[in-house]
Amino acid sequence: MRMTEPRAGYTLPVFAGASAIAALQYLQQEQPLDQVEINLVTPPEQATIPVEQVAKLEMGKALAITRSDPGDNLDLTANTPIWAIVSLASRQPDTEQVTINGGEGVGKQLQADGKAAIYRYAKQILMENLQPLLREDQKVTVTIILPEGKRLAQRTSNEAFGVVEGLSLLGTTGISQPLSAPGQLTAFQEELAQKAKEFDTLVFCVGENGLDFARRQGVNPQQLVKTANWLGPLLVAAGEQGVKSLVLFGYHGKLIKLAGGVFHTHHHLADARLEILTALAAKVGLPTDIIQQLLTSETTESALQYLRDQENGSELVENVYRAIALTIDQKAQEYIRKHSEKDVTVGSVLFDRGRNIITVSPVVRQVLPEFK
Repeated sequence: MRMTEPRAGYTLPVFAGASAIAALQYLQQEQPLDQVEINLVTPPEQATIPVEQVAKLEMGKALAITRSDPGDNLDLTANTPIWAIVSLASRQPDTEQVTINGGEGVGKQLQADGKAAIYRYAKQILMENLQPLLREDQKVTVTIILPEGKRLAQRTSNEAFGVVEGLSLLGTTGISQPLSAPGQLTAFQEELAQKAKEFDTLVFCVGENGLDFARRQGVNPQQLVKTANWLGPLLVAAGEQGVKSLVLFGYHGKLIKLAGGVFHTHHHLADARLEILTALAAKVGLPTDIIQQLLTSETTESALQYLRDQENGSELVENVYRAIALTIDQKAQEYIRKHSEKDVTVGSVLFDRGRNIITVSPVVRQVLPEFK
């Protein structure tokens, strides 16, 4: 039986852009639209995106809806609707042609006074696709709405990176590569190999926001390596490339999986976070009633908050999370040794949803003296 290649799809900004294009074209043409063409910008190619619904709301204002399709990717936004409300009006000289707003379900950036979590690529794709459709004397205001955004955001680590009440329109490309696509892992491995030639110590970050937070802690950006959920193979690659030491920098609800020997961290593939947390809490001697409460917590974040709320909460958190970090370090070192026959010193930095660092392995201070 012949195996089919996993199918790539498109990132959320592409569908936001397609909805905006559909709404604007409907205002201009007042003809039904089944699909629109959109310039992905990065990569420089066109994509055809189906339009689910489009309607005029009032004079000069229309709503269009597309539906996210990230391809064969384990993405929680798959099949979620993306709305764009576009208002077309006359433009005064020397004013912006395209204004972009975040509506319901689009996250707010706490560190930017509640500004909508619509980042550079999303703005770029909207600007570069809408401006060519406008005359010099026209302007549009675009409001992106994610009706399921608040609900879906509860299943993400957005709050750990200062984004609340919804999802981010985040990314650097229009193509969503499936997690199983070897090209994605290969790109990460190539980046790691290049940086391993320059540095004995590298810092692994699971996501884009983790990269940003690590920079804020004084880490040299050139030492940072994005891993997505491919921690296992990239740990091995680090050993094979002769890296001497690694720092794993991440949200505790992700990295805790490594303490249980889970080295692919996507939640669709494995999730034993509360069980791991409970086991290590028992190992350091927490009382049975606290352990039982931890096991029945809704999330690792709520379990952490429960520990903090105890009378001696600071001490409990310190004891439990020190054990978690040391176990992550040990398991990662053993994993590298087993699969690459190389010894690499590993340290961990774990932070919570409020971007507060919970614990830092002792080895981190040794290999990253500049770490704040």
